Amino acid sequence: MSGFKVGLASEIPNTRYSPTALVRGNYLTAVASRVDSLWVPDHLNSLLPRAIATPQYLGAAKLIPKIDASLEPWTMLGHLAARNRVGRLRLGVGVTDAGRRNPAVTAQAAATLHLLTRGRAILGIGTGEREGNQPYGVDWTKPVARFEEAIATIRALWDSGGDLVSRDSPHFPLHNAIFGLPPYRGTWPEIWIAAHGPRMLRATGRYADGWLPGFPQRPHEYQQRLEVVRSAASDGGRDPMSITPAAWLFVMTGCTRDDVEEALNSDIAKSFALNASAKMWARHGAQHPLGEDFSGAQDLIPQTIDENTVLSYTAQVPVSLMKEAFLTGTPDDVIEQAAHWRDHGVRYIVVCNISTLQPSLRKGMAASIPLAAILRRLKKL
Repeated sequence: MSGFKVGLASEIPNTRYSPTALVRGNYLTAVASRVDSLWVPDHLNSLLPRAIATPQYLGAAKLIPKIDASLEPWTMLGHLAARNRVGRLRLGVGVTDAGRRNPAVTAQAAATLHLLTRGRAILGIGTGEREGNQPYGVDWTKPVARFEEAIATIRALWDSGGDLVSRDSPHFPLHNAIFGLPPYRGTWPEIWIAAHGPRMLRATGRYADGWLPGFPQRPHEYQQRLEVVRSAASDGGRDPMSITPAAWLFVMTGCTRDDVEEALNSDIAKSFALNASAKMWARHGAQHPLGEDFSGAQDLIPQTIDENTVLSYTAQVPVSLMKEAFLTGTPDDVIEQAAHWRDHGVRYIVVCNISTLQPSLRKGMAASIPLAAILRRLKKL
């Protein structure tokens, strides 16, 4: 790929005023900032504890009364594709679950969006998280094995040419299945994989068009994992440089550094640090309250944690941990930190704005101004 590319991620909760209010605003921000893509997550509920997603702790709760009221991503992207003729952004799901959705349904959804957008769809996919699977009765015992079978199933259906497909699989067997949707001008949606562990990284090298990790890690760790991806691609006879090295990075910005520090020290922002692994906590001299072996977002079930428990957890969060996990500060600070990621191999940053995770609704909304500056400047890295 040539140049440095940027995407903007948008949460898709149902707001007090309209189900499309937030994502519509983010779409227009992305177009105005001339970024390359817009992404939405695929969650049945939030990764924030609902116990403190209230106006007392979260200013944005005045606009989003229920943090777990997550809208369906493929439907939302189809709406955006139909209603917005301004800009030609690529549209991606970042990322969908390989196990919660049958891969045939995922293949159909992604192919449909690709046709609707005339070739601008990206299928982001990964194992998902426990919170979106186990509470809903989805088997969570072998998430990586299910993921590998899901990817193979999607590829088999897309490559079938409309012929009947039969395929043995312990998780997603096909028996005279048919997939009749055509590719758009001979192309299927690119598959970007959210991979972190060794087995998932190798699968990325074998199957993916892009690598899009989303869990907190350090730039040098990203570079080491990128080498695993590229080695697996080379071993599989693929061009290792054809895989887009992307990163889903959380950004906490504000009009001043004092505003950012105030936000980082809030309980709601610190509750998001529960998504970091125990290993990352330990680097900052703290023990993850959910256990010394806790993996982070993949195993967190935030909707079960009550208010007092959440507050006891947030009291243990070092601000230094949050500054490692996120890009933080004014536009100058964030661009300097992003350049460090670029120097370690990232060529496509998907920005997830978490600046609204603070008690002040006014300051959270005001952060949209420095965010727009960050997006424009990232394009020049």
